Amino acid sequence: MNKMNLKRNKISLSVLLALGSSMLVPNYVIAQESEQETAEPEVEVIEVRGIRGSMIRSMDLKRDADGIMDAISAEEMGKFPDTNLAESLGRITGVSVSRSNGEGSEITVRGFGPEFNLVTLNGRQMPGTGFTRSFAFENLSSEGVSALEIQKSARAETPTGGLGATVNIVSTKPLNNPGTQGSFMAKGIYDESNVKYDDVTPEIAGVVSSTMLDDTFGVSLSFSHQRRDFQKQQANIQGWQYGEVLYGPNDLGEIVAQEQGIGRLPTLDDTRAIDPRAIDENGERIGAHFFPKDLNYGYEDIRRERNNGQLTLQYAPTENLTFTADYTASQATTAVESFGWGIWNNFGSNIIGYELDQNGTAIYADIAGDDGSFTSSKGTTDVDSKSIGFNVNWQITDSFNMEIDYHDSTSEVDNGADKGSGSQGQVILGSDKLVSKVYDFTSGEIPHYTINWDNGTNQLMASEIDSNFSQFLHTPGKSEIEQLQLHFAWATDYEYLTQVKFGAARTEQSLSGRNGWSGLRGGPGFNPSFTAIFPDDMFTVHDTGDFLDQFSGGGSGLSPNYFYTYDYDEAVSRQLAVLTEEILGDNAYYTDPYYAQDTMSRVEENTDSFYVQTDWEFELGDIYVSVNAGLRYETTDVVSPSEDSIPMQVNWVSAGEWITLYQDDAVATSNSASYDVWLPMIDFKFDLTDDVVARLSWGKSMTRAGLGNLLGGISYTGSPKIGARTGARGNTALKPFLSTNLDLSVEYYYEQGSYVSLGLFQKDVDDWIANSPFDQTLDGVHDIYQGERWNQAVNQIEQRGEIATDSAIFQQMLVNGHGNADGAIEADAATDPLLIWSINSPENVDKRTVQGAEFAVQHLFGESGFGVALNATFVDGDVEYDPAIYAEQPVLPGLSDSANFQMFYDLDGLSVKATYSWRDSYLIGLGQAQGTVIDTPPQYAKEYGQWDVSVNYDITENITIFFEGVNINNETEQGYGRYEEQFLFARQYGSRYALGGRIKF
Repeated sequence: MNKMNLKRNKISLSVLLALGSSMLVPNYVIAQESEQETAEPEVEVIEVRGIRGSMIRSMDLKRDADGIMDAISAEEMGKFPDTNLAESLGRITGVSVSRSNGEGSEITVRGFGPEFNLVTLNGRQMPGTGFTRSFAFENLSSEGVSALEIQKSARAETPTGGLGATVNIVSTKPLNNPGTQGSFMAKGIYDESNVKYDDVTPEIAGVVSSTMLDDTFGVSLSFSHQRRDFQKQQANIQGWQYGEVLYGPNDLGEIVAQEQGIGRLPTLDDTRAIDPRAIDENGERIGAHFFPKDLNYGYEDIRRERNNGQLTLQYAPTENLTFTADYTASQATTAVESFGWGIWNNFGSNIIGYELDQNGTAIYADIAGDDGSFTSSKGTTDVDSKSIGFNVNWQITDSFNMEIDYHDSTSEVDNGADKGSGSQGQVILGSDKLVSKVYDFTSGEIPHYTINWDNGTNQLMASEIDSNFSQFLHTPGKSEIEQLQLHFAWATDYEYLTQVKFGAARTEQSLSGRNGWSGLRGGPGFNPSFTAIFPDDMFTVHDTGDFLDQFSGGGSGLSPNYFYTYDYDEAVSRQLAVLTEEILGDNAYYTDPYYAQDTMSRVEENTDSFYVQTDWEFELGDIYVSVNAGLRYETTDVVSPSEDSIPMQVNWVSAGEWITLYQDDAVATSNSASYDVWLPMIDFKFDLTDDVVARLSWGKSMTRAGLGNLLGGISYTGSPKIGARTGARGNTALKPFLSTNLDLSVEYYYEQGSYVSLGLFQKDVDDWIANSPFDQTLDGVHDIYQGERWNQAVNQIEQRGEIATDSAIFQQMLVNGHGNADGAIEADAATDPLLIWSINSPENVDKRTVQGAEFAVQHLFGESGFGVALNATFVDGDVEYDPAIYAEQPVLPGLSDSANFQMFYDLDGLSVKATYSWRDSYLIGLGQAQGTVIDTPPQYAKEYGQWDVSVNYDITENITIFFEGVNINNETEQGYGRYEEQFLFARQYGSRYALGGRIKF
């Protein structure tokens, strides 16, 4: 039998046996079945288990695949390589992981973030988590998962959405594993960060599979339950405020100074201001300056529970017909109680001292006015996902296969799962009785602050703590997908064309969300004062000795080195009892999360798709060549009805707080659009020798716009502080990101389980989407800021020789008689200008290119039991952020180099594995919670490297005990803005360990 005929027979047998279900059955199983049919009699089949077996199977999947593909397979039934699917995927070349609460959560592939990657379960498109296309892997247990397949190159037969990659989760199928077998695991988890809850929490999981009736009927069931108690410590700055003075023409054509953002810095003498930036011919500093909007520290005590289950039924009445029904469910509940403390800043004349670096970033600032506060928050979030599916696989003739697959899947997120409150709540207490606040980031990894209180000290007394405001939110979301797929496969008798696949699908996807906000309740802003509500013994003072002690400048060296805590429920109850409508009128204290705002949003996408895909094989001299070529066509209709809350007026309610009042009735809107795409692809695979494989792939892939960007309607912020009068508008007519991809790779398989590969790739993406800001005014909505009454108050203050801080201006306007009955200042239509809102709208812009290289090596040291694996990915492109441009930029969040290293020993019942995952610094995204809108500032994450270890020992063939250590190097997370000096966050979690056992049968 010559080489080409052997190759052809293998493909034909795969088609005849299981084609059409290749997306539903692990490919390595199909390959094993085919090889058993065609193997020479003298070939001995040896099952290799454990880590080595998993790596061999993963390598075989990669070698046999068409196009560019990687995979991870289960080490044994019920035993996936990592505690989390995202962390398992992070071992794959080209994949890097973003973390949530210290766990792998979402993935970035080749620099393309979570919303650019499609996740399928047995070939079925899964809904994103909540109001997003992104899939949160931490909510899905690894029990019952037999393999993870990542297809990086385009495939005509694959559902669209994976511009970065398509990740297929392959679950256990009973008929693929005849007989009765199973695995049960239990372990205790110790998280060293935990303070409030249990020191050891449980995780149990199991999977069982059984066949009966002469292996024609099969049942598999998997389940898992996990609880994790831990604490997250953090320091945060919500955003950096941009300011600059530029010269340009006014409406009369005159060249005048134009202040951008927070405008010109106040004139201070050299003893109070250090600014190394050069001065231009107009006497202005060259370049922008940046100041922190706030600085806060805090910790979250978190209790997280996750439950997963999957039931699969299969029936094969004949050898040619198989029915499969499955149900998958996951439920994750995360309860968070947190405390924080910090400062709030406004600018202009409030800046009374500063030091800038060469980039114009404040590393020291003395800022008058505003407040220092202590915050207690509480909330519980549920994520419930479920999927029910039916599949019929019919081998109609020896050469023709048909598959029908249907599923209905949903994912719901509810951040009001606390049955007592039905919302996420935040209670802020503190004081504005201060002289100034000093921000200092001249040393250490964490910035410090000092408050000069009116009491003459740097510590607020418990008796001085007052009510600032509270707010309550409820923003549930639901994502739904209903999908019907038809696949046909024809194994031909032609010499070169070996098979033809074709099919069609209907996918109906919808996403809905509700946005409820109570407004700022209870004053707000210490106006009037209610210190008498809170007795001194309600507050407990703490030191910072063990807080953020992994960072230089943290722990006992932190400033301030004290903070207060108090009971959330008691603070709410006391304010509900006193801050009534009789006392505060419209500002009365209510916990209803829909008191001030209640809007609904929905996006519906209906897609019809058709594809044809062909397989060819032939020889060029001594080189065996296989070709896979195909074309996919899709047409999509998008509809987005919404309800818009329209501002009626904006009130200045305290020195640092502004509130939007909305019209009583929301305005209903509806938007629709449609588009179609053609997605051709072709893969070449060259068996240069028995051990060397080369691949060349070209094709087009796409990712649809983020569901939030497709929303119709417009929203306006409910807290429009100076410099943050913002809004957002969706764009239902957005076209998808459309990428033309080119891949080239060479792989050398030199021994069993050992190989080295090098790949190059380039993605040219058309119709890139970026936000485009524009200014908008609304009839009847005026701005107190810089109106006649504002300017009058400024003049009065300065004539007294005082600094016109926002606190002083607010008080002066009240003295001038401009306050209403509730002590707030309302706009005056006769003297105040119209308020200018800065609205962000997503638009298709231009083209962007990403290119990179992937390297991987895996080596098993013979029969010694030792092995190593290393992979690295290097990416680049014209999608990087330029910090010198103060405007929205079409960039790619998530772009970064990454590497993974694994070493292990696996022999005679003992396996020891150590893994290290590294990711370079990367752009998290554009926009900061309190950043200036005009420059759309970035958020960056610093590089991250984590060591994990595991040890397994087989007491008997069926009983194993194990130990796991996660983040044993106690790595921390850090983030920054335009420059590293623009600190954004530092997070500390600690290491966690597990001890447990597994029983197999």
